[in-house]
Amino acid sequence: MIDFHIVIPARYESSRLPGKALMDIQGKPMLQHVYERALHSGAKSVLIATDDQRIEEAANAFTDQVMMTSAAHPTGTDRLAEVLTRGDYNDHDIVVNVQGDEPMIPPGNINQVAMDLAAHPEAQVSTLYQPIDTLEKVFDPNVVKIVMDKAGYALYFSRAPIPWHRGVFGKSGQETVSLATDYCWHIGLYAYRVDFVKDYVTKSAAPMEKVESLEQLRVLWHGGKIHVTQAQEKCPQDVNTLEDLEALRQKLR
Repeated sequence: MIDFHIVIPARYESSRLPGKALMDIQGKPMLQHVYERALHSGAKSVLIATDDQRIEEAANAFTDQVMMTSAAHPTGTDRLAEVLTRGDYNDHDIVVNVQGDEPMIPPGNINQVAMDLAAHPEAQVSTLYQPIDTLEKVFDPNVVKIVMDKAGYALYFSRAPIPWHRGVFGKSGQETVSLATDYCWHIGLYAYRVDFVKDYVTKSAAPMEKVESLEQLRVLWHGGKIHVTQAQEKCPQDVNTLEDLEALRQKLR
């Protein structure tokens, strides 16, 4: 078994749902659900990284593995880089970046993405996808789509429907599109090697990264390789809105 680490970047501010990391789900803050699921993934260590004292105080109630980081980081990956620079990590260690707004993330998927990176030494990043099952999700900009080559390496990520069915979309009969075959929903779970993260944050942002607001496009822009595999367990959508949160609470009831 390959050793790997987990870092959970958690911030208080969120454009759509401020303070969501601390919102209650069955008597626990959302962040605690994420942390506890991460503990069951087989990781060697699990650390929460935040720039907000409110999150630090809440996290300290259930773990001492919390690091306060700079408030100036533009992305979670920049926060991750600070953690990897300050923490006790080797350059070739594998680290999984688990988002703090995925309280139902399957622990097996976290382990899977780490093992996938270990199995593909030519890749700088590993991530997961699952088939899209409705046309509504195909056209939902919050559901990021991905296309891969025949070896499973990412060609592009987009909030737009890709691939585009030229002869179908915009006409009647859209329901004939084979969703399971044609559309892949990118799950925002990443495994990296420590030295790659340190180098990544020194590189300029890609033009399409700014347009799509998808920082993984920076990897492709600079010639890196992202290996993608289908998640072994279905992932629920992360919590982005109050409606998402209420739907999750209702489901757990």
